[in-house]
Amino acid sequence: MTDSASSEPKAPGGIRAFIAEHPTASTVTVAAVLFALLAGVAVFAGISVGSVDSAVDVTPDEVTVEQRSQPDVTPDAVGIRTCSVDAFASVDTFPSLVGVVTDAASGEVLWDRSAEEAASPAHIVTAFTAAAALQTLGADSRISTTVIDGSQPGVIVLVGGGDPTLATTNASYYRDAPQISDLASQAMTRYEELHPGVPITEIVLDASLWNVSDAWDSNWPERERTGGYHSSVTALMVDGDRADATVAVSPRGTDPVKTAGEAFAQAAGLPAVTFSTGAAVGTTVLAEVKSQPVDVLVEQMLISGDDSLAEALARLVSKKLGLSGAASTLDQAIQSSLTDAGLEDAATITITDGSGLSPKNQVPPLFVAQFMAKGSEDSGALGAAFSMLPIGGKSGDLYNRFEGDAAAVEGQVVAKSGWTNQEHSLGGVLTAKDGTELAFAFYAIGEGISNDARTAIDNLVAGVYACGNGLSDY
Repeated sequence: MTDSASSEPKAPGGIRAFIAEHPTASTVTVAAVLFALLAGVAVFAGISVGSVDSAVDVTPDEVTVEQRSQPDVTPDAVGIRTCSVDAFASVDTFPSLVGVVTDAASGEVLWDRSAEEAASPAHIVTAFTAAAALQTLGADSRISTTVIDGSQPGVIVLVGGGDPTLATTNASYYRDAPQISDLASQAMTRYEELHPGVPITEIVLDASLWNVSDAWDSNWPERERTGGYHSSVTALMVDGDRADATVAVSPRGTDPVKTAGEAFAQAAGLPAVTFSTGAAVGTTVLAEVKSQPVDVLVEQMLISGDDSLAEALARLVSKKLGLSGAASTLDQAIQSSLTDAGLEDAATITITDGSGLSPKNQVPPLFVAQFMAKGSEDSGALGAAFSMLPIGGKSGDLYNRFEGDAAAVEGQVVAKSGWTNQEHSLGGVLTAKDGTELAFAFYAIGEGISNDARTAIDNLVAGVYACGNGLSDY
């Protein structure tokens, strides 16, 4: 006989049997498993799963998941910098390259090659001289050249005040320069009033504002003078001591003070006069002419890279600060002026001249970048100096730069260049393709460096322009 219980159909075994026999428990279990799986997927994907609305309602117990706290402000996405300029920085044209690129607004260093190690920046130094002159001398001040009545009738004294732009012609290279003919005319008229009928027989040449023997740095190559780029640094001269007063580059002489005296005598109609040197002892002023304002002189210096103006302005800064005007005081004078202008790290630089021609000038590239960045937003002397710097491909000694592969940078960079037989350099501020303002300084250094280094620097700047805020330090 068959048992009646055994005749009933049995539920399938395994999971199906468990579900059939325990429906409530199965519901809870499945829900829990599904919750765990969903939470795991969410955590793996970085998604928060715990909100009040997402709590799972189960029977018999209620399960809730606590909501995570959220930040008040969602941070901005940080871009990954992957754009490299190393291909431009490692060309054979550069025997050695040091430099830096920073975000001009924040100061963050984006690219660094020995940025904090001092090296020669060449004529970038003139930008420091410009800011120092504007800060210490004042934009509106002018440089006087005077004639003083001598210690006895028949003697007058021509006194140099440090103005290299005193001109022998209205066609002078220096725009609207004071004329020595005006000085001579005033002096002769006033002298006749004081000493009627007494001829002038002697002119004392007074260039004692600083020591005349301190006129040429032994580190400057003599070819700079004979080639027409750099004059001796004396407080009395005419036309920047050029042989041709109308052009920028013209051979310079060996005795600027005597040349100035001869030009004055010719303008005054005194062909037979004798010359001596010394300091004026009288106080009666017979004549005076004044240079253009310092800000005009600074602009002329920066746009054309005029070494004679740079050296004169640096010496005058020294005198204004109560120093002697000697070359040995320029480090203190320029540092002090830049500190007063708002550059806290000015003590980290070494300055031995106003033009940057000496290799003993030592300035870290990072300082140049900081100087340029601050100048680009400053309203004082630094800003005034920066506003006069050449524009790439547009003005000054950068008018024929950034051509060919670097043409995209034309009009986008404000900078000061430098050049010696051992170096090409450039420092300034660049508006990159993505709109980022970048401050930079590059020094390519090596004995007998070729002019190709200038083009290579332009191409490096063009690479930085293309990278913008994506510039990588690799």
